[in-house]
Amino acid sequence: MSLSDPSRTVVFDPLRLSARSIAVKYLFVLAGTLVLALASQISVPMVPVPITMQTFAVTMIGALYGWRLGTLTVLAWLGEAMLGAPVLANGSGGLAPFAGPTAGYIAAFPLMALMVGWLAERGWTGDNVVRSFIAHLAANLFCLSLGGLYLASLIGAEKGWLLGVAPFILGGVLKSALAAAVLKGIRIYGDQAELR
Repeated sequence: MSLSDPSRTVVFDPLRLSARSIAVKYLFVLAGTLVLALASQISVPMVPVPITMQTFAVTMIGALYGWRLGTLTVLAWLGEAMLGAPVLANGSGGLAPFAGPTAGYIAAFPLMALMVGWLAERGWTGDNVVRSFIAHLAANLFCLSLGGLYLASLIGAEKGWLLGVAPFILGGVLKSALAAAVLKGIRIYGDQAELR
């Protein structure tokens, strides 16, 4: 998989990753997995699925890194978790989270980064706050849908909705708004820095 495609014009690339070397991109992947691990520890414990900042970090990685590098970063983070590193919510790691009640949400994470990154590269971020919000919200709703469906297969549709989807909708809206605002700020700051 190529991490860059020089023939393609990217609308939003605040980190200038498209022009960086493979070694620098590798460092960004490592830094991204650290950010994802830290965001996973910001949580409100709930049963069976905690509220965390994971989805915010996943969509931000997608928007800032682009769909290729963003997806690769999320997959690397999940690989760390599979190997037993305590990088998921509440310091969990190993194979258990990939088969437990959170497995559907975890499976959605790389696809969220891909979705938001792909849209960001086409202008659905930065200057366009509404499109940015929609991109992040769509990714959050996708995650809730996939996670809720898997959870419902374990505990039933009604409990899956009540415990795995409904409590997280407002959080998804708020995290999407925060992401759009942060990315707008990055765009403004980046433009000002270029003028200097």
